[in-house]
Amino acid sequence: MLISDSQKKILALLADGEFHSGAELATALGVSRSAVWKQLNGLELLGVRHAAVSGKGYRLSRPIELLDSAKILGHLDDKSRAKISRLEIHDQIDSTNTYLSSLARQNAPSGHVCLAERQIAGKGRRGRQWVSPYGSNILLSILWRFQHGPAAISALSLAIGVAVVRALRCHGIVNAGLKWPNDIYSEGKKLGGILIEVAGENEGPCYAVTGIGLNLFLPEEEAVAIEQPWTDLCRIVGGQHIGRNQLAGELIGQLLAVLAEFEQTGLSAYLDEWRDYDCLRGEWASVFIGAQQFDGTLEGIDAQGFLLLRDAEQKLRAFASGEVSFRRTFP
Repeated sequence: MLISDSQKKILALLADGEFHSGAELATALGVSRSAVWKQLNGLELLGVRHAAVSGKGYRLSRPIELLDSAKILGHLDDKSRAKISRLEIHDQIDSTNTYLSSLARQNAPSGHVCLAERQIAGKGRRGRQWVSPYGSNILLSILWRFQHGPAAISALSLAIGVAVVRALRCHGIVNAGLKWPNDIYSEGKKLGGILIEVAGENEGPCYAVTGIGLNLFLPEEEAVAIEQPWTDLCRIVGGQHIGRNQLAGELIGQLLAVLAEFEQTGLSAYLDEWRDYDCLRGEWASVFIGAQQFDGTLEGIDAQGFLLLRDAEQKLRAFASGEVSFRRTFP
């Protein structure tokens, strides 16, 4: 379902979270009061909830901050802005990663940034769907080109995780950590995820589309399909206001800094910091490689970014990829 121009105007009027009468909204939009009611009901299908009170009018169940390119760029310094070739904001898109991957194949340059208010085919790791109601979270992708092939950026997702945690800490979120290989966690629950899609020559020019999905506000009714513990920033900060455009700007700035230097520095520049943010180290867990299961104590990552697990026989294993589960069976 696409959002209409009238619905976008209603959202802009109701964004403050205060009551606005049906007559006021109808006048501002140049439509009837019954048309206003229909448009608001349509917004419910996008995950935007509202309340209607006789004598007061309508208001959103919570204030909403729509994305604004000028405000986002205003939270970037000159050095970061210079790295952006284009910044796009979509009301609705299938997937920001899919969109930028398509542009990359048409030779779009590094620094193309895409954000969306809503995705209808958002992708998580291993093809999972990313759940997000309209105007509530951060859905962000950046295209960047590299010169030395996919192998040279094989640990990029770990450095990107460091960039995301840096941005959150700049915003006062100090209890966010990293779950190998590409999840953002807080107090044992998933807060966000990273999806990097790479294509190009094996030992020559390639590109990476780096996608970030970060939960700012995720209603319970929208999250019923999520099969793992989750959280959002509103829960973490106790309902305090989080500037969505400011956070988007901070994320973009941190991500661009990593993307611009990673081919020169590699993972080594971020390794110690990633280990500081590691929320798995010391845990007993299972690693799944296809149908194979390996149980043991997680011991962080090595210099290449491989996950280290020590099994019950004290054998140390290193994993380049895999699924880590906390459905634990203790030794």
